[in-house]
Amino acid sequence: MTATRQISYGFGIHLAIPYTAAIERTKAALKEEGFGVLTEIDVRKTMQEKLGADFRPYVILGACNPPLAHRALTTELDIGLLLPCNVVVYEDDGGSVVEVMDPEAALGIVGNPAVAPIAREAKERLQKVIARLGEATS
Repeated sequence: MTATRQISYGFGIHLAIPYTAAIERTKAALKEEGFGVLTEIDVRKTMQEKLGADFRPYVILGACNPPLAHRALTTELDIGLLLPCNVVVYEDDGGSVVEVMDPEAALGIVGNPAVAPIAREAKERLQKVIARLGEATS
């Protein structure tokens, strides 16, 4: 079973699959929409190493679509502060959650109307990623 999720700064899905499978499927779905994963932060490992604190399995993926990033950077040079698009995958309720930063919410703070169509396209592509994940597990 899958369930979509929506928050003011992102959107995602709860999947009835194990955490490691959710990470791999997420990476594959991102690739299908032209996103590469530039960074991968293992939050659980970092919390344990730096703080000695236990935390659920949780990864932050820094996803980048090079053509969209190029358009954004040539439109607003300092927008690099808001890149890449973050995607989180974490273990939850016997399954996994995948959530994506909403590019329209994040890039909307820039206040440059020329950035809006780029943010919209990024959001549409990322919504397709979430839809693919739901289709693959239903």
